[in-house]
Amino acid sequence: MTFENTKAIIERMIRETTIPGASFSFITGVNVEDHVEGYRSLKPQQEYLYPNQLYDVASMTKVMGTLPVIMQLLNQGKIGIDDPVTKYLPEWKHPKITIRHLLTHTSDIDGYIPNRDELNMNQLRSALLGLDVGDEYGKKMKYQDVNYIFLGWIAGVVTGLPIQPLINQMVLQPLGMIDSTFHPDARRTVPTTYDETTGMNRVGKVHDPKAQVLGSDCGSAGLFSSLRDMDHFAQWMLQLTPPGKVYSNDMFDAMYVDQTPMQDGSRSFGWRLDEYEGHPYIWQSGYTGVVMIIVRQKRSAFVFLSNRVHPDVNEHFMEERNEMMNTYLKEFF
Repeated sequence: MTFENTKAIIERMIRETTIPGASFSFITGVNVEDHVEGYRSLKPQQEYLYPNQLYDVASMTKVMGTLPVIMQLLNQGKIGIDDPVTKYLPEWKHPKITIRHLLTHTSDIDGYIPNRDELNMNQLRSALLGLDVGDEYGKKMKYQDVNYIFLGWIAGVVTGLPIQPLINQMVLQPLGMIDSTFHPDARRTVPTTYDETTGMNRVGKVHDPKAQVLGSDCGSAGLFSSLRDMDHFAQWMLQLTPPGKVYSNDMFDAMYVDQTPMQDGSRSFGWRLDEYEGHPYIWQSGYTGVVMIIVRQKRSAFVFLSNRVHPDVNEHFMEERNEMMNTYLKEFF
C-alpha cells in the first residue's frame, strides 16, 4: 500500500496553508514509512521542517501518558475502577462519579469557570473541583479535559508525585521514548501560536492554557513528542515491540473494547472506538493538530503530527483532518 491519496490530502493542506507542514507515518507491522513535508514555521519567516522535531501533542498526553499510569495503578490494586473520585479527591462533592467515568469521558462534569485563564494554579484547582455534574453521567460520552486532570491528581494522591514526573518514570522511560518530554529543547520544537504584537512564536512551551497553569500537575496535555517516539508508541500499542513492563496482555486487550458504563461502543479507556465498514480501530487526536489511528487486527497504524495552530488556527483543519483520516482508512481497507 502506498497511501497516495492520503499523502495528496496532506500535501494540499500544506499548499493551502491549512497547516505549515507535517510529519507523518504509515505503520504496517514492523514496516514504518516516515514522511516529513513542508515548514516548521511560516512566521516571522518560513523555516523548513526537518526530521524528528518535537511537537506539542496536546491531548495525546491523555492516552500516551496519564492512561498508562492509571492502568498500572489499577493493575497494582492501588486504585479501583469503580472507586468514587471522592475517595481520592474529597474536596469534590460528587461520590457518584467513578474512575471509570473519568477514563471513558462519561462523567458529564458541567459548569463554566469565569476568567479561567487568569487564575493561578491553586485557584484553578479549586475551580475545577467546584464544578457540578449533569444528568447524563454514565449515559453519554462527553469528551472533557477535566476527566484526565482529575485522573492525574488521583495518581498524585496515590503515589505522592505529580502526574508528569510519573508519566516520565512509569511510561516514557520504560518504553524507551527518548525524545518525549514535558520540558522540550526549543531549538528542536516546532512553534505553535505566533504573536503579531511581539513578532514571537510560542515554542517549547505548552499551548493548552490549563496545562500552562497546572504545570506538572496536568494530566490532560503538556507532552511533547517526535514522530520517532510516536511510531514507537503505536508499535507498542500493537504489541510489535517489547512491552516495557507497562501493560500486561489483558491491559492491552482492554484498550480495544467498550469500557463505557452504557456500553454504547463509543469509548474504550481513553481511546475513541470506531469502525470503518465493519473494521474496528481506535484513535485519539490533539487540538494542536495531531492524530494517531491504531488498527489492531491489521497490526497497523497511522501517525500524523502538525502544528495547525501556527501562525493561528485554521478553521478548515478539522474538516480536512477528517477527510485525511477517512481516506487513509479507505486506502487501508
